[in-house]
Amino acid sequence: MTKILPVAAIALAIIAGGGWLLTQQAAAPTDTQTRLLGAAAAQTTDIDTSTIAEMIQGDPEASVEVIEYASYTCPHCASFHANQYQQLKENYIDTGLIRFVYREVYFDRPGLWGSMLARCGGEERFFGISNLLYEQQREWLAGGQDPNLIVENLRRIGLTAGMDVEQIDACLSDGENAQNLVAWFEENAAADSVRSTPSFVINGELHSNMNYADFAALLDAELAE
Repeated sequence: MTKILPVAAIALAIIAGGGWLLTQQAAAPTDTQTRLLGAAAAQTTDIDTSTIAEMIQGDPEASVEVIEYASYTCPHCASFHANQYQQLKENYIDTGLIRFVYREVYFDRPGLWGSMLARCGGEERFFGISNLLYEQQREWLAGGQDPNLIVENLRRIGLTAGMDVEQIDACLSDGENAQNLVAWFEENAAADSVRSTPSFVINGELHSNMNYADFAALLDAELAE
């Protein structure tokens, strides 16, 4: 599991997710980061989380709801999506047995940027882009601490998904959306007591990562009620 970092780190990600991300050639020095964090805090009154759409698969009216909390930079999340998720999708999501809600977690800047890219394609492309981000996680994060390399790698994924460079850059430079996303994540994580990824809320009860057999047993028990 990957543990969520303090809010201060997330606040910095808000700024880095905006136009500042696409114009800087290197990481800002510590004193600049401090000023940016102060500016972010001052802007919190303008945040509107009602603009953030829930990303849902399966039957919206199903009696069993599964909410996944995950980060695109979390290796355990990538492993889950390559394995357990594929089985859940085949046996429970695509069959309409459950309502599956995916909620992004941001404990680093690239995780936020990946979310902004995935949502750039709208609800129809979201899960397809999410799959690409998990399948190519090592490749697009290969830029390490260089934000320019990571953004260029994300652009390639966006192009593969059928978007153009102008659309991708517009999404990645939307600072207001970045702030809204982070506030939305913080509200959800606090409400569901999420502290690590991946985490799952099954009909209101929080669970940590688990193998497919245990997951299926929980879902079958809920479906039998």
